[in-house]
Amino acid sequence: MRNIILIAAPAAGKGTLSEMLVERHGYVHISTGDLLRSASTSNTELGKKISEMLSRGELVTDNIVFQLLEDRLKQDDIKNGFILDGFPRTIEQAKEYGEIASRLNIDLGVVIVLESNYETLKKRIVGRMLCKTCGSVYNTLTGVNTPKLENVCDKCGGSLYKRSDDNEESFKTRYDTYLEKTKSLIEFYQNMGILHFVNSDSKESMLEGVEGYLND
Repeated sequence: MRNIILIAAPAAGKGTLSEMLVERHGYVHISTGDLLRSASTSNTELGKKISEMLSRGELVTDNIVFQLLEDRLKQDDIKNGFILDGFPRTIEQAKEYGEIASRLNIDLGVVIVLESNYETLKKRIVGRMLCKTCGSVYNTLTGVNTPKLENVCDKCGGSLYKRSDDNEESFKTRYDTYLEKTKSLIEFYQNMGILHFVNSDSKESMLEGVEGYLND
């Protein structure tokens, strides 16, 4: 199976797709955020440095992220395919990742951009409700996974709540930032001939679209 670099707007379904690919095809999901959190709890010099930077609210330098990612990609479990989530975010990071892949003799694979129209994505965010008890996620606007009883979790009967940042204004800011920051990265991978757009309006169309590129 081909390795995947995943690019997606807020609420486009990146987490859902990753879960399906892990379960259905045995992919390994690699998130740079997870790598940093894991390293920050380790009793190593690098781990302590990362922990201190995170506690001060500082951004971890690219060089540290590159080191953690390269170490992760040396592990045997990635040989059947992995999903790179949340990285690269810039052309400079993409170029360095290309160098890492070359050193480790790893195929870049494909870059998947999950697409959905603005209104659909907005509804996924603005209509999102979470259970305070079990964490189950519902939506009151999309018609998918609507709670049977208003503000009550179907699974455990717990109360549902909305996150303070799940509003239209916040979503628009996040969406505009995504477009601005990924435009050049998308063009970079498009010029390499490894980028594909996949519709993510539904789980079925999203999975089917991605699976069409996994064995090219």
